[in-house]
Amino acid sequence: MGKFLAALIIVCAVGAGAGIYYLNEYAYYEEVELHPGLDVALLPLDSEEPVAIAYDEFQAIDASSSPIRYRACFTTPLKRYEMAHTYTLSDQKTPRIAPRWFDCFDAEAIGAALEADTATAFLSAKNISYGVDRIVVVTDDGQGFVWHELNNCGKKAYDGTVVGESCPDLPEASQ
Repeated sequence: MGKFLAALIIVCAVGAGAGIYYLNEYAYYEEVELHPGLDVALLPLDSEEPVAIAYDEFQAIDASSSPIRYRACFTTPLKRYEMAHTYTLSDQKTPRIAPRWFDCFDAEAIGAALEADTATAFLSAKNISYGVDRIVVVTDDGQGFVWHELNNCGKKAYDGTVVGESCPDLPEASQ
């Protein structure tokens, strides 16, 4: 009887682990519907409205389960050092990891490029969802990457601390 219970516990643990892995890696993700000419935008230094930039080979995934699951890859003919004079920079240096099967988005390589100063991070949009900003990174070779990141208001809202007056009003909870 003891061997049977031990085997049952192991089978349940393996099944639960496989289920959690599947849910994190595959479930909920969907390809993003493309909007040619509008999918990649950056926030100009003198404006609060994002402006579309030139890009090609765009592919993106998102999930309705979380506002920070968005990932995208693209190419651009624009030079990052020229873009830095026109668009708002971001101090974000750590991209969020994408599912393994979305192989164009390598968070470690993007982070290394940002640290090595061969890539620049830009702010695309503030509060794309409450407390979440869209970050765009462009490398020296014209590769581009996009992800969503919690801003200060989002970090405060999700950890339960008081958000303060500098943050927009929290959205009403759906009933």
